[in-house]
Amino acid sequence: MPLYKRINVNDYTKVLIWKIEESLDEISQGIQLTEKCQSRVDSMRSEIHQKGFYSVRKLLHEVGYEDADLRYDEFGKPHLKDENFISITHSFHFSAIIICSRSPVGIDIEMQRDKIVKIAHKFTPIEEYKTIANHDALVSKLTIVWGAKESLYKIYGKKKLLFLHHINIEDFRFADAKTTGEIRYEGHVSNHDICFLEFEGFTCVYAFNE
Repeated sequence: MPLYKRINVNDYTKVLIWKIEESLDEISQGIQLTEKCQSRVDSMRSEIHQKGFYSVRKLLHEVGYEDADLRYDEFGKPHLKDENFISITHSFHFSAIIICSRSPVGIDIEMQRDKIVKIAHKFTPIEEYKTIANHDALVSKLTIVWGAKESLYKIYGKKKLLFLHHINIEDFRFADAKTTGEIRYEGHVSNHDICFLEFEGFTCVYAFNE
């Protein structure tokens, strides 16, 4: 399966999504990994995770990068050799990257699942959503909120940030397909634009600075 979706967010930010339908042999074909990354993928017990790993390299290739151009810092945040900003996500048979030449970005893909209602109180004030009577709409909205907070967490790029206390997502309408978010932590305040889209039972959310 070639590239599933490409979104030109603005002149300096782009999102690419891959739908994983290939076999492991097919998706790994033509991908040159560093010795460290080859060892990492070989140690993965799950073929789904291996495919996700390779699919991200396919996405990198789509925008002119190789595995060797990517590194991770001590917090697990990815960085590109040319100092462009990148964020990466993978969930089941979808993976995605967002790349920006100006400022940090974050992206998250989540499968829409009922269990998010049960854990919602851990990452957002659930009383804000009790007016949503339709269960599917509630799952959809909470998944967007989770993805938005995950995206902002990736932008901040360090540990100890709490979804419930340090990240706020402005309420939104589904039809708008966008909102804003704020990180408040240890005197640091930053505001970010957030966009979201839903497809095939999944939600993709990405955060950036316009």
